[in-house]
Amino acid sequence: MADTAAPTRTGVEAFRKNGIPKDSPLPMALDIDLSNFDISDPEWWRRDAQWGIFARMRKEDPVNWCPDSPYGPYWNITTYKDIMTVDTSHDVFSSVGGITIADEYVDFALPMFIAMDPPKHDLQRKTIQSIVSPHNLKGFESLIRSRTATLFDNLPIDEPFDWVDKVSVELTAMMLATLFDFPFEDRRKLTRWSDVATGRHNRAIVSGEEQWRAELLECLGYFTRLWNGRVNAEPRGDLISMLAHGEHTRNMTSNEYLGNLILLIVGGNDTTRNSMTGGVYAMHKWPDQWRTLQANPSLLPSAVPEIIRWQTPLAHMRRRALQDYEIGGKTICKGDKVLMWYASGNRDETQFTRPNDLWIQRPMVRRHLAFGFGIHRCVGNRLAELQLQVLWAEILKRFETIEVLAEPGRVPSSFVKGYTKMMVKVTLKR
Repeated sequence: MADTAAPTRTGVEAFRKNGIPKDSPLPMALDIDLSNFDISDPEWWRRDAQWGIFARMRKEDPVNWCPDSPYGPYWNITTYKDIMTVDTSHDVFSSVGGITIADEYVDFALPMFIAMDPPKHDLQRKTIQSIVSPHNLKGFESLIRSRTATLFDNLPIDEPFDWVDKVSVELTAMMLATLFDFPFEDRRKLTRWSDVATGRHNRAIVSGEEQWRAELLECLGYFTRLWNGRVNAEPRGDLISMLAHGEHTRNMTSNEYLGNLILLIVGGNDTTRNSMTGGVYAMHKWPDQWRTLQANPSLLPSAVPEIIRWQTPLAHMRRRALQDYEIGGKTICKGDKVLMWYASGNRDETQFTRPNDLWIQRPMVRRHLAFGFGIHRCVGNRLAELQLQVLWAEILKRFETIEVLAEPGRVPSSFVKGYTKMMVKVTLKR
């Protein structure tokens, strides 16, 4: 791992102050001063080098104060139990103001129900919740299976291709287009807007704030045209119609509409898309688990939540303290920014045996934190699991191997824990 590289200065000094070159060695986890360290620096995440630091935090300083970051000071909540406490105490820790470490722009705030507190949160969430009802999921399953089978039938065999683009992005774009009843030929716009929404500070995605705003306003304009068509028609079962006719959403401001669109696009895209890639990568790293699943496909209902735990596609969620609160021997003060590191909690040694391994027969596998807990638990978690179940069932039916040809490219983000590219080669079952 990169943590074994030659020691340098702490991460917050090294990257933001000294500008470590892109591919130079990273500091060793043991040489980092946890009292002055910014784990949100995207370079750690691009290199998948955060794990040793989180292990130290969980052991030495589980409620860790970061005094200096580009986003201001914040608290790191790193253990499973403390994350559960924060996530289920919405009366103490508020979602208002945003769910990521980055603060909203005052003049371009995008309210969304996940970044609201009750009662408004509950009312807006309830408006769209029926799209993932058991009845709808049953109807989606055959469609997802048909699309996945058709896509797999057209993949190159014994030739390199990018799994992220050809499989993960394409399948999630098709599902998002279905949920919104979005013009199918334009479905990759949804992928782009998801990348833009979460890539505000990623210069590989947008050149700066001006482009970021312009592309999100393009998204708003496109969806406003769809809204105008649905609001004057009979209510239907897609997300736009639900929002347009919902008692608690039909009078949203344009920025609130855009905020909720971004939430639904990112939520429907990143969790599933990056778990689709992360699962293949994890099976490559632990080939015994792949062989076990091949020999016993009945383990699939356990394998899917384990893949989601191991990947943890959204690394953190942010809250703001509404009052002084003591946790882990520290006092979080009213107004402090608090980051729940789901990526760390899902690797907590006190909760999970072999936490860094993929283990598809893990006991109580559904205890993971990747979907959050409490009132903000991911509304589409069952749909995400369904898509992954179908994906792996179709993989098991036809592929003997999926060889990962090189280390995947990773998103330089401490929020979206995902992949930009992963070259693979598949072989068919004989």
